[in-house]
Amino acid sequence: MSLRVEDLTVYYQTLRGDVRALESATFSLADGEIMGLAGESGCGKSTLSNSLIRLAPPMKHIKGRVILDDQELPIADLHAMNEYRFTEISVVPQYAMNAMNPTRKIGKMAEELLRSRGIDARKALPELERRLDLVELDHDVLKMYPIEMSGGMKQRMVMVLSTLMDPSLLLADEITSALDVSTQKAVAKMLVGFRDREIVKSIVVITHDMSILYQIADGIMIMYAGQLAEKASTETIIHSPRHPYTKLLITSLPKVGVKHDEVRLKGIPGNPPLLLDPPTGCRFRERCPLAFEPCMDVPPFVEIEPNHFVACWKEGGANA
Repeated sequence: MSLRVEDLTVYYQTLRGDVRALESATFSLADGEIMGLAGESGCGKSTLSNSLIRLAPPMKHIKGRVILDDQELPIADLHAMNEYRFTEISVVPQYAMNAMNPTRKIGKMAEELLRSRGIDARKALPELERRLDLVELDHDVLKMYPIEMSGGMKQRMVMVLSTLMDPSLLLADEITSALDVSTQKAVAKMLVGFRDREIVKSIVVITHDMSILYQIADGIMIMYAGQLAEKASTETIIHSPRHPYTKLLITSLPKVGVKHDEVRLKGIPGNPPLLLDPPTGCRFRERCPLAFEPCMDVPPFVEIEPNHFVACWKEGGANA
């Protein structure tokens, strides 16, 4: 098992109190698996991702453990995690196109990254050039500043830098946002290529775009209001979801070939709760068409069939 997360709870400290952004997240990720992480904006996707690699103020670790390749990561210690960043766990950050230092040439940035991890940049140059070939970038980009590159080129370059030391786990946060459709497809294929060539063992892809996950992910985990709602294979999530939120999320997506005047898209009624003072019990119950009395208690995230987990009293709990 590549990654195991146990009861991970992370809040944001504010002057008005703690924002309960991630609560009791427990899940695992196998070697070679690409898992999609999806849900509405503000559901905790990026909080979960950031917690695994750089848990910095105002984020506050409340409880929980993260085990990667049978070794517990010191996620609550910002400085102790330096030993594991880029080498064991790495990230392609959200807004990656703006993640590179605009005052440094690409080659200089790569050199500084390698040196910070005790690697001779000259000896690593052939491998760096091989990675550039893999993402279809000319070697001359090493002499360029980020401003001289297109959005797609910058995205691919950040992917190369993030995986240069063959991390076990790669976190890819909204890597296809702000890209045109053809570039999105190319970037998604490159992620799969990194896994297939064993440059990385496993990947977590955080995105709003379910169509991207359908193309590349082995499984999908759905989050709602800081809690896990459902986790299963991609086919199961898309075609046979069990959690009411997942069902409504899938049915709200446009379908190819269906005209608007034939079938009108429907959103999910209501709004997500404020996590500064979230409701008790199931956080989806105020918007859920299946809500009943047991939903006043937090439903457990249970396995209802092999590799299919659901947090719902009606669909996956004691009354399922």
